Amino acid sequence: MKYMLLINAATTDESGGAAGCEVEDWMAYDKEVRDAGIQVSSESLADLVTATEVRVGADGRRTVTDGPYAETREILGGFYVVDVPDLDVALDWAARCPGARGGGSVVVRPVADFGL
Repeated sequence: MKYMLLINAATTDESGGAAGCEVEDWMAYDKEVRDAGIQVSSESLADLVTATEVRVGADGRRTVTDGPYAETREILGGFYVVDVPDLDVALDWAARCPGARGGGSVVVRPVADFGL
């Protein structure tokens, strides 16, 4: 079953990196996921200041704004989609993810299967 691991970074250090984990930690984790043969896809997201938000009102008019400007210390920093046997295995991989350290979190969500 496929699960998305949504990586929420808590705080960043002076170089913009997540607190509590180094680039080497991410590289090692990425290699582990690939070597385990469970990686479907993964990406890191660019800085939140580059984001653009789109809303469509009831009248069909589009509103485009910079942002979002989250009023939280956690921001979505990237994701993995993994194909593993069950939720327990997905939770184990989430716990091993460097993004779960230093006040960050990893949200695990099953990917909906519409049988297409």
